[in-house]
Amino acid sequence: MPKRILNVHSENWREEPFAISRGIDDNFDVVVVQLEQNGFKAWGEATPTEHYNESISQTESLIEDFRSQLENGMTRTELQQEMPIGAARNAVDCALWDLEAKLAGKRVWELPEISQHLGAVTNSAPGNVTTVYSLGVDTPEIMGKIAQKNSARPILKIKLTGDGDLERLEAIRKNAPNSRLVIDANEAWTPEHYQRYVPEFKLLGVEMIEQPFPADNDSILKTLDHPIPVCADESCHDTADLERLVGLYEFVNIKLDKTGGLTEALRLQAAAEDKGFRTMIGCMSATSLGIAPAFLIAQRAKIVDLDAPLYLYDDRPFPLKYDGSIVFPPSAELWG
Repeated sequence: MPKRILNVHSENWREEPFAISRGIDDNFDVVVVQLEQNGFKAWGEATPTEHYNESISQTESLIEDFRSQLENGMTRTELQQEMPIGAARNAVDCALWDLEAKLAGKRVWELPEISQHLGAVTNSAPGNVTTVYSLGVDTPEIMGKIAQKNSARPILKIKLTGDGDLERLEAIRKNAPNSRLVIDANEAWTPEHYQRYVPEFKLLGVEMIEQPFPADNDSILKTLDHPIPVCADESCHDTADLERLVGLYEFVNIKLDKTGGLTEALRLQAAAEDKGFRTMIGCMSATSLGIAPAFLIAQRAKIVDLDAPLYLYDDRPFPLKYDGSIVFPPSAELWG
């Protein structure tokens, strides 16, 4: 009899239409891993990303390649050594964390590796966090109206695309005068965009610029002034990337689908802080199950971008609780 039972399946979820520089989506696919052991069922969710050459079929196939090892007790340490980073490993890694907590009869933040990272002196739950609320790319008029609708939110994250971005930011600032602003160009800018926009964005109160240039062409950041801190997203996947990013960026955006799970995300956050980076926790399109593990990284992050469930038409049973932009810790019924 196998020590565990592995189930792998994909799901499609509908969300409000959302545009970034690379296109627009109104639905997304996830891969869900379920591990059953000793009567306990544990879950992990991941969102394969075409931009990183991932697909649902490729992700499921990679997990299936490890079926025998996973069912016969593969550990998280072994998983890090044998499965490459990416969505497949994320789903498995998060399921293993969930299973470890359930087998121990504890919440996941009570496990030593997590509690040490959080600096917890007690086993109390992590604190609530405040997430950004993201505005997809659109015309200045439409983005201004959306900003006005969400002007009570403490911090807005603005998706940009290059030409016309100054007009977009001016409309947003006019309609959300009290919100903090961060922006994300998703690799769409040229150096000319950067040099033209950054002084103006500084005056508009923008606090951070995420991934202005393509990941394979970001060395130019060393030659440019940084009056606004710049954050690596597509340029930073795991701890192996950090050394190259020194002198280019002030922030790194940690996403579990990039790191290949919570285990490496914990290491990346600690290593990034040791090198002087500030950290941001981000997410792909996801349900509450995909966001729940990232909540632990959010405890130390300077910017939290865990708003994906806010765009869903439906979420999972026992979803994360949001009160405006405030996110509460996941319930035991959801994860961890």
